[in-house]
Amino acid sequence: MSGEGGGSRKGEGEGKGVTMRVEVDVPKCVASGQCVMIAPDVFDQNEEDGIVVLLDEQPAPELHADVRESAVVCPAAAIRVVEK
Repeated sequence: MSGEGGGSRKGEGEGKGVTMRVEVDVPKCVASGQCVMIAPDVFDQNEEDGIVVLLDEQPAPELHADVRESAVVCPAAAIRVVEK
């Protein structure tokens, strides 16, 4: 995503050896779907009840900013991001 304007958060700190692990607390999920709209490569929803389905627990660096945003906007605080 190089070449984007200076104010973009995408790619900030990415590709510098940072690894990410995503954890979801499924019982806390309220099926709002915010995570799926922000990071569809990482999250999906169960067709029966809309509860979160984690597609990729170790997403690629270019997805890290979207995963962080998903965790912040989750109304149930059901997404946890661990970075090293």
